[in-house]
Amino acid sequence: MADLSVVIIAQDEERTIGAVLKAVNKIAKEIILVDSGSTDKTIEIAQSYGTICHHKPWQGYAAQKNFALSLATSSWILSLDADEVITADLANEIERTFRQPKDQQFNGYLIPRILYIGKTAITHGGFYPDAQLRLFKTGKAEFKPRLVHESATVQGRIGHLKNPIRHYSYVDFADYEKALDKYARLSAQEFAKSSDLTWRTSKLNEWLHPWWTFFYRYVLRGGFFDGAAGLKANWLYQNYVRKKITYLRQLVDSGSQP
Repeated sequence: MADLSVVIIAQDEERTIGAVLKAVNKIAKEIILVDSGSTDKTIEIAQSYGTICHHKPWQGYAAQKNFALSLATSSWILSLDADEVITADLANEIERTFRQPKDQQFNGYLIPRILYIGKTAITHGGFYPDAQLRLFKTGKAEFKPRLVHESATVQGRIGHLKNPIRHYSYVDFADYEKALDKYARLSAQEFAKSSDLTWRTSKLNEWLHPWWTFFYRYVLRGGFFDGAAGLKANWLYQNYVRKKITYLRQLVDSGSQP
């Protein structure tokens, strides 16, 4: 068992949390779950795997994750979302990495991530490898305060692992579309903090940017290789880009931006 703490933030994640915990249970010295108020069986399932559970009212993605990091007692931390399942090959790769002195020069590792919508993997069009900085030495990382798409920063050198995390975030495409609308609203609030919004909120950008995004991801980056699922995923993504601009302009026009 590696000198590894796995930290997870969660709320009402009974659909996926069991698979997440089962995948890391054999390699982690401790598993810590920070729950923001689950009313389903998330805590019950987590405790069945020996998980250390803490309650913290929701403070935002980055704040919750940084709190979880502060609870870890191992030399290394693997930070996961409650719908991210590591593969067996990734678990083995992590353990091998800890045994190889040459890899200790790195303070963090990027890990590729495969998005699943329902049971369908979306592996082209920029959706993969979607590398995430999730494995790092304790005390060397923190998550930037953002409303959405929070990411970790690491002090020191960063390496790359080859095997992926499986991201079972969405039940179906309707669920994906609903989530993208939420992310578009949050992203608009982030963009509203920018100083120059003239081009970003223009009608031309609202038309041009989504279509370019679709062409770039679906055609140039091979999204069509994912068949009908790839077409739908990329179409919804370009709509997400358009909504970000629309919601941003609404904030600006209403004078609601920071």
